[in-house]
Amino acid sequence: MRCQLLISPAIRIALAALALIWTTTLTAAELTLVRFGPEGAEKPGLIDTDGQIRDLSSHLADLTPDQLSDTNLARLAAIPQDSLPVVDANVRLAAPVTGVSKIIAIGFNYIDHAAEMAVDVPEEPLVFTKAVSALSNPFDPVIEPRAATKLDYEAELVVVIGKRAQYVDVTDALSHIAGYTVGNDVSERAFQRERAGQFVKGKSADSFAPFGPWLVTRDSVADVQNLAVWSEINGDMRQQGNTNQMVFGIAEIVSYVSQFMTLMPGDLIYTGTPEGVGDGLSPPQYLKPGDRIRIGIEGLGELRQEVVHGP
Repeated sequence: MRCQLLISPAIRIALAALALIWTTTLTAAELTLVRFGPEGAEKPGLIDTDGQIRDLSSHLADLTPDQLSDTNLARLAAIPQDSLPVVDANVRLAAPVTGVSKIIAIGFNYIDHAAEMAVDVPEEPLVFTKAVSALSNPFDPVIEPRAATKLDYEAELVVVIGKRAQYVDVTDALSHIAGYTVGNDVSERAFQRERAGQFVKGKSADSFAPFGPWLVTRDSVADVQNLAVWSEINGDMRQQGNTNQMVFGIAEIVSYVSQFMTLMPGDLIYTGTPEGVGDGLSPPQYLKPGDRIRIGIEGLGELRQEVVHGP
């Protein structure tokens, strides 16, 4: 006679719930997300395993801060990619997230960059802000502001916050990140250093915060502290660094900033730049209209901009 184990309905429901939690925990949200289309009519999309852009607009209206939670990213990752329409490869790509509420940046966060700028390595992260009005798309021009004399570039890994972060411990900091992207912390050095006050004046002109072209989720990046970072001006390689050269790592930065302000989903953190900026060369080589900028990070794509005259 076969013995049958009897399980009450309540226990069955509890076991099913545990199984769901276990499955969700094991599901990595490995995604490369984009926004594409004409200006003002962008749609959300993803880059599939063959490098094609797929249209996600039947599943969400746009890539906004409220779509960056682990739950939402896992939902998107579960969509069969071959069920999504393929998009023309030549489509315009916009900044990969819209609705950013603030931009935080970290200064002198690479040892060699601090040296080339003749400053001491900070004992704590040097935090400053960039105006949200400085945001621009990955291939939009860099606009030379009025009275600019020392326009410069900075290749940077950008953190995109996915979950509200306040007083976060270093050990838990990475779980508050939705993913990573490429940024150019465009700077006007005379405004930054010679006009008194804080860095923000030299960091916030229109077009001074391009980012993109992709948002690569944190589960897709095996080691964020070992990524090549580079910049090229008019075909001349200027910066060749690696995130393993950071003074303060990504987890430490997120934790540190969260002690002083609440980080919200969609917030951006520009995490510093390696040596090779124009201001650090001898003699300095500042940007001028007509210059072409390429900035890239291993696995995260690249930005391309041309410098143009401002109004």
